[in-house]
Amino acid sequence: MTGGPSGTGGQDPEGRHIVIVGGGITGVSAAEWLRRDGWRTTIVDPILPGDPGQTSFGNAGLIARASVMPVATPALARKAPMMVLDPASPLYLRWRYLPRLLPWLAPFLRNATPARIRAIAGPLSQLTFDANDQHLALARGTGAERFFCRGDYVSLFATRADYEADTLGHEIRRRFDLEPEPLDRAQLIARDPHLGPHYTFGTLMRDFTWLGSPGGYVAALFDHYRRQGGGYRQGRVVAIRPGRAPEVTLEGGAVIGAARVVLAAGAWSARLSGGLGLRMRLEAERGYHVMMQAPSFTAPHPYMVTDSKFVLTPMDGALRAAGVVEFAGLDGPEDPAPPAFIARAMRQVYPDLAFETATTWMGRRPTTPDSLPALGETTAAPGVLHAYGGQHVGLTIGPKLGRLVADLAAGRRPNIDLAPYRPDRF
Repeated sequence: MTGGPSGTGGQDPEGRHIVIVGGGITGVSAAEWLRRDGWRTTIVDPILPGDPGQTSFGNAGLIARASVMPVATPALARKAPMMVLDPASPLYLRWRYLPRLLPWLAPFLRNATPARIRAIAGPLSQLTFDANDQHLALARGTGAERFFCRGDYVSLFATRADYEADTLGHEIRRRFDLEPEPLDRAQLIARDPHLGPHYTFGTLMRDFTWLGSPGGYVAALFDHYRRQGGGYRQGRVVAIRPGRAPEVTLEGGAVIGAARVVLAAGAWSARLSGGLGLRMRLEAERGYHVMMQAPSFTAPHPYMVTDSKFVLTPMDGALRAAGVVEFAGLDGPEDPAPPAFIARAMRQVYPDLAFETATTWMGRRPTTPDSLPALGETTAAPGVLHAYGGQHVGLTIGPKLGRLVADLAAGRRPNIDLAPYRPDRF
């Protein structure tokens, strides 16, 4: 067997070696918390943490501490058939992919009921409510800390009636003391005179954190981890063998042994968990961003643009508009239609915005039918800790998932109920 901090040494005679499969925000967070716990750790990923190929690179950068609503809602289930037929909609479907989507889509729609939403909101809140503190605890004293930006978060609505129509969302947010402050058109313009006339109502939430560069943030965390002795092996894991001494097999045949394996490969985790006999329902829910460099002005804080389903975030020297949903699988090519939709929708937010250049990006959100991550170990695959499925809040909950992984590896009892996140719940 091969292993070691750089993937070139032998077995760990003390049984203190953990392999982390995946170098996104969850994998890097898990590796760093495990390293701080005294484990010898090796992250394995075909690309470096912080690279544009990582889903963590291209998200909206928002630490979404108030996100307690699951992806599946009655409104979405009702509108989705018409949305996928409407080219001016933020939902896209490659029709040839539909047969492969159905095993995930059926349970997803079963979760789009008020009763299920009320049941799912609690477990989501357990992971998001202290997200600011979790990120700070992970990044404090590292180069990643400089990427934190703090301020307000505003949701934009065309009309107040559009906001008031979401009665179930209001009920859920009141339950978790997350009621926002209302903003009329005059208040919106007082805060941001560049805002276009399409948006006449907004809601304000305070005490939010976002990142000036999500990719830079993850890369800085990884740099700190490496400087402190954490290991990295560049390669693609093609199989995991569970057991008391689990192993991972890399493309090309190399094998790395460990005391534990953490599966944190995001949307790619479904393929590996399938090899463990796990019927994991995990979809690569694709999202896009448009990055506008050197804008003529910037947003005062992040905006949720509710009708177009994207978040607009001021970042280091740029504005990023990130969102929409496309179902086309892991390997389908990028579609020019979603970023074109975002670019058009941006003109409703900022009609007078100019910028030097714009780039587009596509990533794959790992989304389960119930919008809850997979976290923990299964009896069928001992020695393997699952940590993936962050859907639209993967960046938000990554540090907490990593910390919970470290607790589980050490045999510490987490202070939250992990039953809703069981990897074998499907």
